[in-house]
Amino acid sequence: MTFLGNIIWLIFGGFAGGISWFIAGCTWCITIIGIPIGLQCFKIAGLSFWPFGKDIVYNGSGISFVVDILWLIISGLPLAIVHVTSGILLCITIIGIPFGKQSFKLAKLALMPFGAEVVYRY
Repeated sequence: MTFLGNIIWLIFGGFAGGISWFIAGCTWCITIIGIPIGLQCFKIAGLSFWPFGKDIVYNGSGISFVVDILWLIISGLPLAIVHVTSGILLCITIIGIPFGKQSFKLAKLALMPFGAEVVYRY
């Protein structure tokens, strides 16, 4: 069921979300200082393409909090707005509710991506 959910997700919104994260990662990797932030964006792009069967675990620290604030100002809000809008549109129908929940999970991750770890749910 996870595989089927991921395929449907990729068709109805996951591809656009993943491309958004990939573009943000490429933009951050232009500078040497932004490379760690860009690498985190690439990890989240993979999650955005295939979110079903995965959970997010937050392990924050002082350094990740500072980077999260910088991220929020520059890139986090636009990505979060896209994911929240997508989640609202998907939740209009009963069939779209599981997909909307995944979009809201990615919106929260867009606001606080550092100190977050993707774990596989079995």
